[in-house]
Amino acid sequence: MMKKIIIPMMLVAILIAFFEQQKTDGNVYIMAGAIVIFMYGMMRVSAKTPSKSQDKNEENVQ
Repeated sequence: MMKKIIIPMMLVAILIAFFEQQKTDGNVYIMAGAIVIFMYGMMRVSAKTPSKSQDKNEENVQ
């Protein structure tokens, strides 16, 4: 459920940052805010992915 909200939010944020960057007098605060939103979304999405070392540790224990 959360991915359905976070991924489009990340895409919109990165599109806003790209369009703002193309302007001759782009607002730095809008670009920084869009990057913060994108990084927050990446953190939330990657938190659900298990690490490779965790999988190896589980195999060694069994």
